[in-house]
Amino acid sequence: MVPVDLASIAASLAVLHFFYRKDIPAAYAPEKLASPASAIRDRGTFYTGWAVLLLLLAGFFILEPLGVPVSAVAAAGALTLFAAALRGRVIDTVRVLKNAPWQIVTFSLGMYLVIYGLRNAGLTELLASSLSRLSDSGVWGAALGTGFLSAFLSSLMNNMPTVLVGALSIDGGTASGIIREAMIYANVIGCDLGPKITPIGSLATLLWLHVLSEKGIRIHLGLLFQNGDRDDAPRALRGALSSRAETLDLTSFRPGFQPPL
Repeated sequence: MVPVDLASIAASLAVLHFFYRKDIPAAYAPEKLASPASAIRDRGTFYTGWAVLLLLLAGFFILEPLGVPVSAVAAAGALTLFAAALRGRVIDTVRVLKNAPWQIVTFSLGMYLVIYGLRNAGLTELLASSLSRLSDSGVWGAALGTGFLSAFLSSLMNNMPTVLVGALSIDGGTASGIIREAMIYANVIGCDLGPKITPIGSLATLLWLHVLSEKGIRIHLGLLFQNGDRDDAPRALRGALSSRAETLDLTSFRPGFQPPL
């Protein structure tokens, strides 16, 4: 997935630079900036946070194959960081809990319930039929079609439930071999890029908008939609193309492999 990530980042930077190149100052005065150390209020919690990040990364890769849920690893990291802040007595932990965006958690759970309801109503069968038709157009058509479809659905109903529905639909479709692998890659990539179109597509976007709002910075939805539409189509296209190229690269080492058109 590294080539896919690099292609998406390059496309995003190119689009943003094209539209905002006149607004970027040629130089700035570093002496007017505050010292970075002044932003650290609790050094104990700061250093604990770095340790927790490293342990989380290791825990996700080591403990999940052993049957430990990812949620348990993440919860352990959150509790460790909260305990460090509580011990330092610099950060108001009660205020942190009170002002946490719990409504976003409720929204996420609600979206999962809606998606499960749509699945029971036949959504996965409908998507499986559509993806099966895409698979008949070859690897390029399957990768591009799946990527854009996943991106569009992610922007409407959040990316986490969408990647689940997409995986179930691909599994229930008729695609096989390299075409199926390309569709799996494209589904993941589309669900990563699609949430940038709308604010409800990604929990990270909702959390970041909440943090900015708490600091008095308001991001208008019109500006968010405008930049999302500009940025996402090129990234989705390059991501889907990269997934197709990566799939060919991975499968080309198999004995007797013949690249399809």
